[in-house]
Amino acid sequence: MSERSPQDDSALTPDVDPTAQATPVGPEAARPDLARTGEAVESPRSRSIGITILVVLALLYTLYFARDFLLPIAFALLLNFLFSPVVRSLARFHVRPPLGAAVVVLGLLGLTGLGVYELASPVQELASSAPQTLASAQGKLRKLLRPLERVSKTAEQVESAASGVGGVGAPTPRTREVVVRQPSLISRIFGTTQRFLADALEVIVLLYFLLAAGDLFLQKLIKVLPNLQDKHKAVEIARATESSISTYLLTAASVNVGEGIVVAGAMYLLGMPNAALWGALAALLEFMPYLGAFTMTVVLTIAGITTFDNVGHALLVPASFLLINMVQANLVSPVFFGHRLALNPVAIFVGFAFWWWIWGIPGAFIAVPLLATFKIFCDHIESLASVGEFLGMRDEAERRALLR
Repeated sequence: MSERSPQDDSALTPDVDPTAQATPVGPEAARPDLARTGEAVESPRSRSIGITILVVLALLYTLYFARDFLLPIAFALLLNFLFSPVVRSLARFHVRPPLGAAVVVLGLLGLTGLGVYELASPVQELASSAPQTLASAQGKLRKLLRPLERVSKTAEQVESAASGVGGVGAPTPRTREVVVRQPSLISRIFGTTQRFLADALEVIVLLYFLLAAGDLFLQKLIKVLPNLQDKHKAVEIARATESSISTYLLTAASVNVGEGIVVAGAMYLLGMPNAALWGALAALLEFMPYLGAFTMTVVLTIAGITTFDNVGHALLVPASFLLINMVQANLVSPVFFGHRLALNPVAIFVGFAFWWWIWGIPGAFIAVPLLATFKIFCDHIESLASVGEFLGMRDEAERRALLR
């Protein structure tokens, strides 16, 4: 330790020995080159890596804290990709884009209103009978799990006897029970009614303007590009990307609706009430990979147990849905999507978890369409082609190499 004067004795003054010398580990050890280290830190590569990390963190921050603003825009953009070919098809019959956009939006609102009107009564009936349904399901499950309950009750008695301190006759102090009210499932999905209506109105208005604008933004982009080759490339990428995204969204919606129709038919044949409601719920939840099928299985298990007294008949309800879902995932979807639009399971799971974390349940519904849209953009941009290849499934050459 070095000697210090009393006036230098401060918590902020470092205790440094001026006579100490730093010696290398060995006589042949490499000495640090500070000039080279400074050049590496100041190199363009290091600066680009640091800037990239800051940009990614800023993007995550923006996506999370601006979710209320970005969610309606994301829904409107996906619907714009889906319905833009319809507006262009109407333009071939001399229907101007503003009028075609109005026809599409009004048709979408009409179909949505019709579906809500037809399913409002079954949903209201199901919601009103939910407490009795859950109580009945709990009673039937308790009969099936009675042996396990006996074992659990015995273990609890042994634990309470071993941890008792005051004896059998000791008075127990009164404790206040605090009940924390959690938001309902509907409020977690859609938020409050006022917020949901405001977001829905924003999506509808923005969708109309996007469809009515047509190729406005593409024309602006072509106008600002300097070279004719870049103009042609921009048009080619925009058309191919929009066609691929609209094809994917239309295919995914058709497959999910088809599965919902098959599920509704199976529920009708099994004698389940409100078969159309179960089909619509299956089609809606299918947009959430993994979690949607799991949720549908649990709901159908509870509904089957409360509807039928026979346990075998009750378990046929979730079993039939699982069979339909497996056929759709392993046979129907690969045929309709093909290798170009297919996503590998790891990418789907990571993308689903990411958008669930960023935007909650609404983000989980559009996670796969957003991931597929990002993959299609990468496929049509040369510098991002490697990212699109990483998100896709194995091709035939990779399958043959794996089998070897």
